[in-house]
Amino acid sequence: MPEPPGDRPVLVAVAHGSRHPAGVAATRALLARVRAQRPELDVRCCFLDLAAPSLPEVLEGLSDGEPAVLVPLLLGTGYHLRADIPGALAAARLPHVRLAPALGPDRLLAAVLADRLTESGRPAGAGPVVLAAAGSSDPAAAADTRRTARLLADRLADGRPVVPAQLAGAGPTPAEAVYALHAAGHRRVAVATYLLGPGFFADRAAGTSALWTTAPLGTHDALARLVGERYDHARRRTAHPLPERAVARA
Repeated sequence: MPEPPGDRPVLVAVAHGSRHPAGVAATRALLARVRAQRPELDVRCCFLDLAAPSLPEVLEGLSDGEPAVLVPLLLGTGYHLRADIPGALAAARLPHVRLAPALGPDRLLAAVLADRLTESGRPAGAGPVVLAAAGSSDPAAAADTRRTARLLADRLADGRPVVPAQLAGAGPTPAEAVYALHAAGHRRVAVATYLLGPGFFADRAAGTSALWTTAPLGTHDALARLVGERYDHARRRTAHPLPERAVARA
């Protein structure tokens, strides 16, 4: 039987945040798409930094005992997902709020990246692709970026390599990766911008000598669907255990 609306947990989407108004607008537009796809859900938005409302503010706004699922709008595992977000949950003392995994890696993200490459004008099989991720010093985040590069290569299925790069942290930057591919004789190189929206990192991703550079992931239907899938996954399992550091800090 259909579930009563009041029994559905709130979907609390938490994004990184940006000083760039267009970046914040992109997050809100994505969640508007989620609401259009899932009108039965109460979808609320918050940010880890640089934009309002903050995660603690939204958590404080939950009624006593109100069930919720926190969906990180993050493309991989890193410090935010392993420490900052669980720490905020522990400090708020909301054991009934469940934490969903990061959005990536996932085949739906590879599908969005492939569509953005087509929209950029890159013909199928034109040449190598550099996957421009935000980057992190966390090895788990770098591993997630490498896995996304493999998923994108599988999705494109054109025999061209997809080279992971990071706009910050260890590893080649997108500009360095494009230069190395040019030096190896590849003249037709594309950059796939592996970011949710515009901002400082997206501007840097666009500053290479690649022939094509995609727009960020944006408000693609598959991305909105993935947010809903992460919510559903977290609802079906037990609450995400908080790391010991987060519990001790609360």
